[in-house]
Amino acid sequence: MQKREDYEIAPLELFFDLIFVFALIQLSHHLAEHLSWRGFAETVTLLIAVLSVWSYTSWAATMIPVSRATCTMMLLLVTMLGLIMNAAIGFAFSDAPWSFVLSMLCIQIGRTIWTITNAPTKDYKQHFKALLIWLLFASPLWVMGAQADSDTRLFWWGAAVFIDLLGSYLAHPTPGHRLNFEQLPFDAGHMLERYNLFIIIALGETILMTGASIAKAPTDLMTIFTGSCALLITISLWALAFGSIQKHAEAHAILTINPVRISHYAMNVMTIMVASLIVLAVGNEKVVHHPVGHAALSTGLMISLGPGAFLLMQGLFLKSMLNIKSNLHWFGGILTGLSGLLILILPPYFVIFIIGFVLTCFAILDWHNRHQSME
Repeated sequence: MQKREDYEIAPLELFFDLIFVFALIQLSHHLAEHLSWRGFAETVTLLIAVLSVWSYTSWAATMIPVSRATCTMMLLLVTMLGLIMNAAIGFAFSDAPWSFVLSMLCIQIGRTIWTITNAPTKDYKQHFKALLIWLLFASPLWVMGAQADSDTRLFWWGAAVFIDLLGSYLAHPTPGHRLNFEQLPFDAGHMLERYNLFIIIALGETILMTGASIAKAPTDLMTIFTGSCALLITISLWALAFGSIQKHAEAHAILTINPVRISHYAMNVMTIMVASLIVLAVGNEKVVHHPVGHAALSTGLMISLGPGAFLLMQGLFLKSMLNIKSNLHWFGGILTGLSGLLILILPPYFVIFIIGFVLTCFAILDWHNRHQSME
């Protein structure tokens, strides 16, 4: 059993995570500039690739402590290559795909070989050998996509991402081998802390996008009002993400006999939560720049489905992993998600105000329930 203080995140891990603030900003800009179903599919494809790099690296640095010199060197190299990869996001589907693909494949394959060499147990070594097989199987699809024209690139890279998701979901089985993760040594508490930090980074990216939108918009009362509502939504999501759900997850991380399973499930949930925050950031930008008049339904859905999916994923995590039914997260997610339909009859500034008000009420209710349970 681990104590709470053992979950401390090393400065190098924080530095590595901050590199991915840049990635989230790049992904938000890509979606804002290509606001269509294809643009959304491109953004999701790149996001999954980026989070795959982040998660596999974070798992390796959790399994093999960063305090070891060999892990420090690995994380520094991945950080440098990750900066190149993230800088290329804006051009990955245009005229510079190779910077993204080559740096990503170097990280994925090189780090996996390093992990096989340094893994602490025979079972882990076997698993990461299986992971390497899956990565090598998907790598030609990334290369073929980089060689293809921009119109067909999404097909090849989408197939590569599908293989990565399938392998992750199935725990990367190979013929004659499927690893049972129960009772394997793993610091689930530390990994959950890493996820929490990345959620904070994604929330911070949403705030940065809102601040940039306010700076570009006319300095008037409507800009201040819509910007404040957008900020209120983000603050409420932060309060709900690190409210009552936090203590339950931490307690389960200490007591669980399958720390790998809870960490893996949390990663899947976090992926959707981060995607929802990127969508929310773009929706906030649209409302701040065009607060009055008629707005497209997509704008309303972005500022409502983003936080709605965020809450629903929290509710799913509580129910599936901790066997706790949180009506607040389920009801709040559904109500918030449906609120975007109001944009069909109301101006954008009013819709974003309603969503901000609803989420604030739920955050206050969660705070009240948490403090009542502590008394």
